[in-house]
Amino acid sequence: VSHPAVQALRQRLAITGDLPREAGMSSAFDSYVDGAVKRFQARHGLPSDGVLGEFTLKAMNIPADVRLQQLNTNIVRLQTFPEDLGRRHVMVNIPAAYVEAVEDGSVATRHTAVVGRLSRPTHLVNSKIYEVILNPYWTSPRSIVEKDIMPLMRKDPTYLEKNAIRLIDGKGNEVAPETIDWNGEAPNLMFRQDPGKTNAMASTKINFYNKNGEYMHDTPQQGLFNKLMRFESSGCVRVQNVRDLSNWLLRETPGWSRQQMEQVIATGVNTPIKLATEVPVYFVYISAWGMPDGIVQFRDDIYQMDGNAELALDTTAGMEQPVQ
Repeated sequence: VSHPAVQALRQRLAITGDLPREAGMSSAFDSYVDGAVKRFQARHGLPSDGVLGEFTLKAMNIPADVRLQQLNTNIVRLQTFPEDLGRRHVMVNIPAAYVEAVEDGSVATRHTAVVGRLSRPTHLVNSKIYEVILNPYWTSPRSIVEKDIMPLMRKDPTYLEKNAIRLIDGKGNEVAPETIDWNGEAPNLMFRQDPGKTNAMASTKINFYNKNGEYMHDTPQQGLFNKLMRFESSGCVRVQNVRDLSNWLLRETPGWSRQQMEQVIATGVNTPIKLATEVPVYFVYISAWGMPDGIVQFRDDIYQMDGNAELALDTTAGMEQPVQ
């Protein structure tokens, strides 16, 4: 395609080093421009499709002084990091929506993640991972019982049974759903989902110390990891290929090879495993950073913490309401 506007695009991409100067300033959207747009998209956390869509255009139109301010803001955040993060540690970067397992200064595994939405943000923590649970139970928060499960039970009295959710009273006894008035107030009972394929946490739950009841986990909704905006949980972090992360976490815990882990998951039996050595975990908010090769990365300011409205992202439009 040839269009006069491509000259302005070439100039913009050349200034930020995404397009080699020798590519020239013609009006042709050629392979040089296609590659430059993809490079720009990759360092802004956008799908590298070479298409100048709404989000790519928005990122390109943020002024350089605003980006400089964003970098300065994040330098201050980086300076608050502990000097020694630990030989083995896990880094969860919320704006980037990814998880990295780091060992001896190198990334051992990197995982796409789904983090909390603006109205229910994932909290920043410095903590330690102490446990991996295979085939976890999922206990529904009170808010989901009231807003989701009660109306669903009015429509379909078999909903709990279909989703393997049991009602447990304060003494640990199971309560039959048919004894509850689903048109009244939500009962003061635990709504606990059995392990299995329908479980909201699927195969794995990773626990770390925190006061917010948050954790990392698997999900039966694997398609969520393909989405552009992965900011729609209620605070917990869903991790793609979580078994790779669990395998790395359990490597120093005797008796837990990948094969043994998979065998236990296949049984469907709830199995909590304490880590032999607790692994530091850092939930951080870094929306701009430089890479060792000199390339600068930027992400949307999803929780509006960078102090400039141009950097924020409206994540409410068209969002489905998550289960948890």
